[in-house]
Amino acid sequence: MSEHVYKLLELTGSSAISIEDAVQKAVAKASETVRNIHWFVVTETRGHVVDGKVGHWQVSLKVGFTLE
Repeated sequence: MSEHVYKLLELTGSSAISIEDAVQKAVAKASETVRNIHWFVVTETRGHVVDGKVGHWQVSLKVGFTLE
């Protein structure tokens, strides 16, 4: 295994569909401008309630990528 140095980027994704969709959206958007993303960790999950039901999810995560 190669030795790497990683940098962390904090993101928050949101979705009306699911927690997983919020994570996917955040990682996909970051991938548009950040190279070498290798992993993520969910640090917080929140939601908004509308009329007694989940209106949307917000998920905060840290994304790790290698420095070149």
